[in-house]
Amino acid sequence: MKLPRLRTILLTPFVLFVVFYLFGVIANLLDDRQVDPLSNARPGSVDEIAIFGASGTAGDGILKAALADPDVNTIHVITRRATPRIEAGVANGKVIMTKHLAYLDYSAVQDQFRDVQAVYWALGTSSRNVDDETYSVIHVDFPVQFVKEWLQVSRRLNISFHFISSSDISEDSSMHWAREKVRAEKELFALAEGTSLKVIAYRPDYIGPTDEEAHLGQELLYWFFAPVRAAVRAQQIGETMLEVTVRGDEFKNGDKLGTASILRYSDAYRHRQ
Repeated sequence: MKLPRLRTILLTPFVLFVVFYLFGVIANLLDDRQVDPLSNARPGSVDEIAIFGASGTAGDGILKAALADPDVNTIHVITRRATPRIEAGVANGKVIMTKHLAYLDYSAVQDQFRDVQAVYWALGTSSRNVDDETYSVIHVDFPVQFVKEWLQVSRRLNISFHFISSSDISEDSSMHWAREKVRAEKELFALAEGTSLKVIAYRPDYIGPTDEEAHLGQELLYWFFAPVRAAVRAQQIGETMLEVTVRGDEFKNGDKLGTASILRYSDAYRHRQ
């Protein structure tokens, strides 16, 4: 029996990848599902929010979306450092920036979130940057402690916490970061049970930075994954969070939005604007 040529052996995985990729592109093009238009949005229904992690990739996009929203009057940015976008928001009077370093103790910044309707949490780092223990503290302990303190001091009804998690996570994963993302979700959902708070988890695939922040490599990755709905822009996450906040009654504590849902709610937000 004649053995396959080396060229065939090497090309087969590439051909199969191209076939599956094209199948994903076609499936995406044929998927015409949309979010029903929101007809009863009240002006000012998402007037005061807080953003954690606005100096990072996702947080910068969330802040960009919030700054562009005419209904958002006040944005409390709790951050370790300022960025050009944060400083521009402060200059135009829409952003109140508070520098904060102790993310296991929020007593010094409680006044910044007593009256906010929604908190958009984008604080985090890659598992490649820190050890497992530090990763757990940042991605589980930080948000859990915040929610505990927020529930004690909030003066608003029907508040919501919007948590950026990740796709492809499970409690059985071999990856520590993936298990910890699930643990963070479960602990946050549990804290909100029986309270006026709803916790919504966002599970995007690749997050493309804003146009101002993206470098060539990030742009190439985004345009590779976008045709198969495996990528979102950071600003689209912010638009989705704003849309979900306005549509509060349509969501319940513990809901999770993947990349496709994020894209659909971002489209709904843009159509409504």
